[in-house]
Amino acid sequence: MEAAGSKAQLIERLERGRAAVRRVARLQFAAVWVAIMVGIVLAFGATGNIDLEWIRTWAPYILGGAGWTILICLLSIALATTLALLGAVGRLSKRVVPFAVASFYVSLVRGTPLLVQIYIVFFVLPLMSPVLILPALAAGIVALGFNYGAYMTEIFRAGIQAVPRGQVEAAGALGMPGPLIFRRIVLPQAVRIVTPAIGNEFVAMIKDSALVSIIGFQEVLWRAQKSGRPTLHTPEAYIIAALVYWALTIIFSTVQERLERRMARGDR
Repeated sequence: MEAAGSKAQLIERLERGRAAVRRVARLQFAAVWVAIMVGIVLAFGATGNIDLEWIRTWAPYILGGAGWTILICLLSIALATTLALLGAVGRLSKRVVPFAVASFYVSLVRGTPLLVQIYIVFFVLPLMSPVLILPALAAGIVALGFNYGAYMTEIFRAGIQAVPRGQVEAAGALGMPGPLIFRRIVLPQAVRIVTPAIGNEFVAMIKDSALVSIIGFQEVLWRAQKSGRPTLHTPEAYIIAALVYWALTIIFSTVQERLERRMARGDR
């Protein structure tokens, strides 16, 4: 009993030591980041070309676009996930028509720039029918969702194929129909597998959402351009916009990492 107690105490001391080392490492990491940021600020300040008063005045206005950036990304990733799931099912289909349609969708999106796709959704589609005239928010969601859905199609396809084939065969042997097998067995596991990759796509979408500013959507970059150009303070405006996008990616990357760790603990 005494030996077991000593062993438990030793393990506890080791865990406390590891925790202390991790805390010191995090502090050193933060200190390096702060030092780099201070150096950058001092370097810009030394040039005398950065108006700090203008930054204090207009930073809240530009920062106000972050909410719209997050909104368009959340709605776009929802649309992209839906399209990706349909595209993955089509790519895995043994029927020619669904496979051809899904392959055409993926090839079209991968072969054209996102900027061109935004222009087409906002300017070209309305020429086909007045019904297709979309406000900037809706057009941005359609363009981003359509674009990312194609790239995520391959992610979902890989996730579906990663589900053990034996489970599908066992469910079929029990008499479950194919659609029910997909809905109850394959899809839940596939979603769990691809969730980290979807998080990566969402972080990337935050940065790509800046392109929607070209059609007048008032997100971060649009506000930076609107405030910086008339007052000839474009450098300051772009610096603020860059910091806002950077902060958003850090926040959502942190959320993604915690989600991945939680899912990893659930798998053990």
